[in-house]
Amino acid sequence: MTELQFNGRTVLVTGGGRNLGREYALALAARGARVVVNDLGVGISDTDGAADAPSVNPGFDVVAEIVAAGGEAVANTDSVATSAGGRAMVECALDTYGRLDAVINNAGQVRMGDFATMPDESIDALLDTQLRGPLNVSRPAWAHMAANGGGQIVNVSSGSAFGGVPGGSAYGMAKMGTIGLTRGMAFEGRPHNIKVNVIAPYAKTRPGTGFGPWPWSEELGEWLAQRLIAPLVVYLAHESCAVSGEIFSVGAGHIARVGLDLTDGIIDREATPDTIAARIEEICAGPSKPMNLNDRGALPQMMSGFGPPPRL
Repeated sequence: MTELQFNGRTVLVTGGGRNLGREYALALAARGARVVVNDLGVGISDTDGAADAPSVNPGFDVVAEIVAAGGEAVANTDSVATSAGGRAMVECALDTYGRLDAVINNAGQVRMGDFATMPDESIDALLDTQLRGPLNVSRPAWAHMAANGGGQIVNVSSGSAFGGVPGGSAYGMAKMGTIGLTRGMAFEGRPHNIKVNVIAPYAKTRPGTGFGPWPWSEELGEWLAQRLIAPLVVYLAHESCAVSGEIFSVGAGHIARVGLDLTDGIIDREATPDTIAARIEEICAGPSKPMNLNDRGALPQMMSGFGPPPRL
């Protein structure tokens, strides 16, 4: 089996100073990547954002660790929340190494709270970092990649996107938006050889807290170790990555594709609310098929009987 290497290639990791971002940066550097380690250096709070910043930006520590191991890395402290920050990160990569081959859009603030009473500032923090963040960084990176033969972009979603997380509705909204963004980017990236995928990682980034019904323990922390996420991210960031537009669930050694499915549904041009009520189980529970980037979603069923699509 050939070992995937990144020699001569540059990868930008946003939020690369701590937790999962740190794991990605170290794993990529260990395989020869020149890593731009972006970290804003702020305190981490999942509720109101009020937390003391570390005395030293952890991104600098990760760079020092990579360099001490014989690798190449540079720190960047710009914010993903602004387009200027995104441009500055990409310029840092180009000014330092002359190229940018992959981006890991990992940075983003977390805000959890009651759906009805969550402050607007918390929702703004989510949208500015979790949704606008990947946009702000990927757009300038895209321009460089498209002009230089392609590249890889890995976005980061969350299991919260699939629902069922207390206090996580707004966070799930932002993370599901990241999935829609990924699918659109993957389609647009085809002519430029830019591959874009998204992961929903499950790992303990807050020691001392439980995981669903499982209370915190050292054993839980090891079972959901952060290092178990990095191999998938490294593969998706490599030039040999064979997929684009896919969603992957990853955690505890489990890696799986998450699909978007479309049922056969019904065709009834005379449908009324009453007939829909009578056939709702058929609409929801009928046979389903994956909605791939290669097909047209529901269009074949919607347009059946209308006639062939016009020639363009």
